Parts: sequence; structure tokens; C-alpha cells
Amino acid sequence: MSTEIKEYLDKEAVILDVRTLAEWNEGHIESSKHVVLSLIPLEIEQIKAWGKPVIAVCKSGGRSGQATQFLAQNGVDVINGGPWQNVAKELD
Repeated sequence: MSTEIKEYLDKEAVILDVRTLAEWNEGHIESSKHVVLSLIPLEIEQIKAWGKPVIAVCKSGGRSGQATQFLAQNGVDVINGGPWQNVAKELD
């Protein structure tokens, strides 16, 4: 797994899961926050208010990539964590 994810976790990054509610309900990282990809533009101020770096995750890395791009353009310190299970492994 990427050292970047480890570095962000060490910086107390918020894990942001951008999958659908159905996917989230099938399993997710306990400490993660859930904002569906399509709602991120509406939630940008709340996300900024966390005042922490963000690791975006989804099922394969595609949607979290889109979220990462949008958040970065809006001044959020963010990386694409890819599939949520990859980041979950780093938490063990």
C-alpha cells in the first residue's frame, strides 16, 4: 500500500467514503465519513470545516479519484485512497 496513505493517516486524515448508501451499508471503515460522490459539491463547506487532510475512498478508485480532483480544486488537502479495503488494511 502507498506510503502516502500511511502519511495521511499519521496526519489524522479523515477517510471520506464516496460510495452509494447501499455500498456503504455492505461494509465500510468504522471511523470513515460517508458523503455520496454526487453530494460532495453541496457538502464542500462541511468537508473544509473538518480542518483535516482527507483520504477519499470508494469501491475501485474511480469515484474517489473524481472526488479527489474536485476537493483539491477547492483547496482541500486530499489524496485518492482507492478501494476502501486498501485503506482499511492500513488501519489494522
